[in-house]
Amino acid sequence: MMDKNKITIYDVAKQAGVSRQTVSRVLNNRPDVSEETRKRVQEIMEGLNYHPSAIARSLSRQKSNILGVVTAGLKYIGPSRTLNGITGKAEELGYGLLLKELATFSANNVHPLLGWFQSHQVDGIIWAAPEIEDNRNWLGDLLPEIDIPIIFLTMEKREDVSIVAIDNYLGARMATEHLISLGRKNIGHITGPLDWWEARQRKLGWEAALTDAGFKILEHMWAEGNWSSRSGQTAFTELVEKFPGMDGLFVGNDQMALSVLRTAFEQGRKIPDDLAVIGFDGIPESEFYCPPLSTVNQNQDELGCIAVEELVRLVEKKLMADDVVEPKYITIRPELIIRQSSQKP
Repeated sequence: MMDKNKITIYDVAKQAGVSRQTVSRVLNNRPDVSEETRKRVQEIMEGLNYHPSAIARSLSRQKSNILGVVTAGLKYIGPSRTLNGITGKAEELGYGLLLKELATFSANNVHPLLGWFQSHQVDGIIWAAPEIEDNRNWLGDLLPEIDIPIIFLTMEKREDVSIVAIDNYLGARMATEHLISLGRKNIGHITGPLDWWEARQRKLGWEAALTDAGFKILEHMWAEGNWSSRSGQTAFTELVEKFPGMDGLFVGNDQMALSVLRTAFEQGRKIPDDLAVIGFDGIPESEFYCPPLSTVNQNQDELGCIAVEELVRLVEKKLMADDVVEPKYITIRPELIIRQSSQKP
């Protein structure tokens, strides 16, 4: 990890009373800076003994038509579908990809990884690994030193980075409001692992929809899974025991919902008569569950495509020496798909 006490471009900007972009213009000898400002910034850089890092200077030196992609958990459906969208759009726009999969979701020692991308002269990076636990902590240390376009996927909004994400909160609200519209009064939830930002957003959406409809949220109304079908079975069994009056259920993903449908059948519960069920993800197989599963479709192919388009836009702006780029937070609206598992009896 880099020394936290190292002087950064943000320190120079703060002391000079200018923006980071202005300091960057001075470093790149841009003409659109007044001589007075240029001189003041240069004096402060000298006084602070500021030297731009090798990563900051070399990552943006030339265009290679190669994008770096950082991912994790390709065994899960979501990350693999996102990668499919990234590869398709990159090919369409004439870019090659260099892929690195993190050994664990919680990896924070990413400096060697950034150095590897540097040595291969990528034009930009898509950070497609989801936000889990504290695996974004490195941003505070390294982001000020990285002068290369980076797009992050699936994480909480920040003012200093560009992000593309599915609106998980909205999708969960849509699912829960659908169950409420059916007249269901006792609506439970099986969450994904709550160290995942996505799972927390879906739980918040479920809570908000119930609260707005006048329902009280109690601990016995939800159970936690880990995205796998097996964990869905365990969580559903737990919910049935502590929430026996449950007549509606929002499940955090379609894979866990699959085991809910099977376990409910084995228990003699009729779906949707006794229990209306809706999942999240919109995986193609959900249409062929028994009964066909209602779901919130998050288009992760589109997520990958938009990430590539936005990153290429940032790369092109940088090539034109237009480094005044305001970070964007782009959200993709999910789609509610109603099937037999939550239709009115």
